[in-house]
Amino acid sequence: MNRTYRHEFSRLSCCIVLAAAALSGCERASSQAAATPPPPEVTVIEVKPRDLPATYEYVGQTVGSRDVEVRARVTGILLKRNYREGAAVARGQSLFTIDPAPFRIALQRAEAELAAAEARLDQARRNSARLKPLAEAKAVSQKDYDDAAAAERIADADVKLAQARLAEAKLDLEWTRVEAPIAGITSRATQSEGTLVSGPSVLLTTITQIDPIWVTFGIPEREHLAIRSAVDSGRLELPGGGTGFDVKVRLSDGSEYERTGRLDFSDVRVNTQTGTTDTRAELPNARGRLKPGQFVRVVLSGAVRPNAIAVPQRAVLDGPQGKFVYVVDAQGKAEMRPVEVGDWQGDDWIIHKGLQAGDKVILDGLLKIAPNAPVRIAAPGAAAPPAGKPAAEPPAKK
Repeated sequence: MNRTYRHEFSRLSCCIVLAAAALSGCERASSQAAATPPPPEVTVIEVKPRDLPATYEYVGQTVGSRDVEVRARVTGILLKRNYREGAAVARGQSLFTIDPAPFRIALQRAEAELAAAEARLDQARRNSARLKPLAEAKAVSQKDYDDAAAAERIADADVKLAQARLAEAKLDLEWTRVEAPIAGITSRATQSEGTLVSGPSVLLTTITQIDPIWVTFGIPEREHLAIRSAVDSGRLELPGGGTGFDVKVRLSDGSEYERTGRLDFSDVRVNTQTGTTDTRAELPNARGRLKPGQFVRVVLSGAVRPNAIAVPQRAVLDGPQGKFVYVVDAQGKAEMRPVEVGDWQGDDWIIHKGLQAGDKVILDGLLKIAPNAPVRIAAPGAAAPPAGKPAAEPPAKK
């Protein structure tokens, strides 16, 4: 009986040992499974090339489309100012009056000189007409007739000279009324009543035409070359060959001017002092909201980037070799992809090289991933994992 008891006890001990070993193995398997974390969840955007508008912004300054200096054409005493300083004037409106009395007298003298010259011409013609038949009949000498004919021609020339002096006198009298050569806004008068104005050498005032108004700005040479390179490579299409841009203006308070203008001039030379190409736009300004001398932001629109690739800025990281993004490859792993970026487009980077249609670029969850490590793409509409601040450099490869 003791032998039977020992045999049963031995079998029971073996079962206990086997059960303990099995239980230990299950616990190790469970702990190993718990120690292996699932792939990090990320949100992605699929690359889809599309036509994107391209805008360019520069600092500009408004100037009058025409600035004219008003000067007197005759010398005399400034008798009267006929306009209100700073007011709008029409073309041909009287601005100043030069004392006309001396010029009226000069006109009367010129009229009298013309009358005397015409009388001498009539007398010379009569003398010549009387002597002509007598000279043909040899009743008078040929010299007498020749002198009479010459006197007639001299008298005729005197009449023409008197007529020119009369026209000059009329013109001087007309110029005592100093008129506005263009329509625009006047500046202050530089001369007061009673001043002796010595003709065109003295500036009286200036007139600035502000409708339309010009906005001048400079395009940096480097940016100009970049635009030309993008056009040549087909990455950019300019409107109207580069002169059909729509021009909008933002004022210093951030508001946008309500009217749109057009480029009307671009210099072929580069300004050696600023390194920019001088460019000008023309805008309608009937209400006079824009004043000459204002500093504004000039926005050029109308250009198009055909089949451009753009990704949000937060997806583009900086590394030792330049900028890069993470894309999810066919095996579901995070692949580090170097990219060549262009301009900003709102909150996006324009990508010139490195991406193609269909690539899945990782946007959020960048802190949790490593190069060539598996990732799990979040379902559309699911809450994005916290992105945090992207790492400045990619993790070092082991």
